[in-house]
Amino acid sequence: MNVACGGHAGDAASMKRVVAFCKQSGTAVGAHPSFPDRENFGRRAMTMTPEALGESVAAQCALLGDVTKDVAYVKLHGALYHAANAHADVARAALGAAHRVLGNVTVIGPERGAIAEVAGALGLRYAREGFADRGVRADGTLVPRGEPGAMIDDPTVAAARARELVGAVDTICVHGDGPNALAIARAVRALLDDA
Repeated sequence: MNVACGGHAGDAASMKRVVAFCKQSGTAVGAHPSFPDRENFGRRAMTMTPEALGESVAAQCALLGDVTKDVAYVKLHGALYHAANAHADVARAALGAAHRVLGNVTVIGPERGAIAEVAGALGLRYAREGFADRGVRADGTLVPRGEPGAMIDDPTVAAARARELVGAVDTICVHGDGPNALAIARAVRALLDDA
């Protein structure tokens, strides 16, 4: 489960609750650092020096590391995910910081782009990600939020999207902040159990 670690959401108390739930349910814990942008939930691109970005991501990962040493992966959040995949210097700053703090965790990201390239250069395992509840453009990038087709709110449609992704990706993301998030997660899980 992606655990917000202070950049866009989350604090020590929420991280402890989520990590306890993960341990109880046998779910892997993943660090979910972002630009330091709580006001916009990490969905606004920010211009930061590589040093400042690295310090921010390192601090976020360290907060989660203080709660648990069992962090299995890192997945960048929101605008940082997109910026890092488009710009190798952003990916190097963010993933390098996560690697220094968390060690040899798996990196989750798009099939192609700077995140995959930098993870490989750092010697980190990589998991290709697909989205059950997001619209995707022909070039593989996500339809930006606010544009028609950006979000998939119908559990049946999300499960069908997940069916298309099986075998093409290593992990499937379902966002937890949509109005039908729980129903979508259940539909996707049922599809994956059957597959």
